[in-house]
Amino acid sequence: MKRGRRFPGRVMRNGAAALCAVLLYYSVPVGWMFELDAWPGRLSGVFIFVAGVAGLAWLVWRRIENYLRAPTAAGAQVDGLLLLVCIVGVVFALFYYRLQQLHPDQFDGLETRTDALYYTLVTLGTVGYGDVHAVGQAARIATMVQIVFDLVVLGTLLTIITTSVTGRVQAAARAAREVSGGAPDTTR
Repeated sequence: MKRGRRFPGRVMRNGAAALCAVLLYYSVPVGWMFELDAWPGRLSGVFIFVAGVAGLAWLVWRRIENYLRAPTAAGAQVDGLLLLVCIVGVVFALFYYRLQQLHPDQFDGLETRTDALYYTLVTLGTVGYGDVHAVGQAARIATMVQIVFDLVVLGTLLTIITTSVTGRVQAAARAAREVSGGAPDTTR
């Protein structure tokens, strides 16, 4: 019963992490010209940026506290990994976007922040549709770094899940032996 009550909280925390990451991503000031006549837009952009950073910082702090309380809890480990993916995904997307702004020959099909976020998520998902792709050496190197990160994350996630499932199966087998009093299994 306790697990059922915690699941919606996990979904809310992971959703909040993704929302804060997106707010941060779309509000990071890259390439500002600091025109005085555009101050209302700049002020709202700064507010959204601060909200995104503050939200992510708070979520990171909460995840660290939860992990320190129960370092072997699979759910907390997965939550922490998802938060890391959100943060690193924003960093890669911002890097790709800024790289394309400074060196327009690095990507084919990447023009906007949404394109950069799309490219990052497609690379994370190991999908690779080909509509946006790296053509310059700097973009290819950055993409290779992201792919290595993604593979480490996927391996870690599989390790957490496998360890959790194996632990539960072993616990169930121990409980069954205790109930049967160590009598041999005659059901086979």
